[in-house]
Amino acid sequence: MSSISAPRPAATPVVLPVSKAVLWLVGTALVALAAYYFIGVDQGAVSVFGKDTHIHEFVHDARHFLGFPCH
Repeated sequence: MSSISAPRPAATPVVLPVSKAVLWLVGTALVALAAYYFIGVDQGAVSVFGKDTHIHEFVHDARHFLGFPCH
């Protein structure tokens, strides 16, 4: 038994101009660096934001889960 299937339309690639690609790359890098700082570097007491530990406590469990020491 053989079945003949209808041809599928070819997938069309998304064309992204270089200027938009650079903006997406820079934006993604900035967001990634901010996430890395808040999860991996911010210690609360020596934070860029002063002695406010709200950010440190918010990401505290994620720090340990990802292997960053904080105590």
